[in-house]
Amino acid sequence: MYYSTTYQSPVGELTLASDGQNLVGLWTDRQKYRGDTWSEKTSERNDIPVFSETKIWLDRYFAGKKPGVSELPLAPAGGEFRQGVWGILRTIPYGKVTTYGAMAKEMAVKTGKARMSPQAVGGAVGHNPISIIIPCHRVVGSNGSLTGYGGGIGTKVKLLEFEGVDMSKLFVPKKGTAL
Repeated sequence: MYYSTTYQSPVGELTLASDGQNLVGLWTDRQKYRGDTWSEKTSERNDIPVFSETKIWLDRYFAGKKPGVSELPLAPAGGEFRQGVWGILRTIPYGKVTTYGAMAKEMAVKTGKARMSPQAVGGAVGHNPISIIIPCHRVVGSNGSLTGYGGGIGTKVKLLEFEGVDMSKLFVPKKGTAL
């Protein structure tokens, strides 16, 4: 059984999901792949301890306190490749960005391959079921394009601005699937 609750954030309403012990999902109200990594029905409950912990974490995050990813029990559902990509996402420091290409190189090393497709990595990043906490918003195109955020470019920009990211070399693409 899965449980859900909501959290009102500066970037809109967030839905949190739990298996009763771990956080398994966190989505914005406009998330492209909202809940696609688990299929069980949810029951709304506000008294799950991980929800309280997550809401405190989010309060601290939106107050600029830089809480760590490891502070919460996270259990995103996904295959080995996605888990590997999400593991890399967890290492991107608060207030910093990386590129899909850099992540692809890191995944290639982790998997023992000569190279890895940035598009494959982008697909896994886009299906991250625990947004904000597993910071997929910190990944940008190699040319500085703010592309590829399932919660919408506006939300990505707000989250990066919250973190104090230098936005001077980043830009919103004129067209694309993430707008």
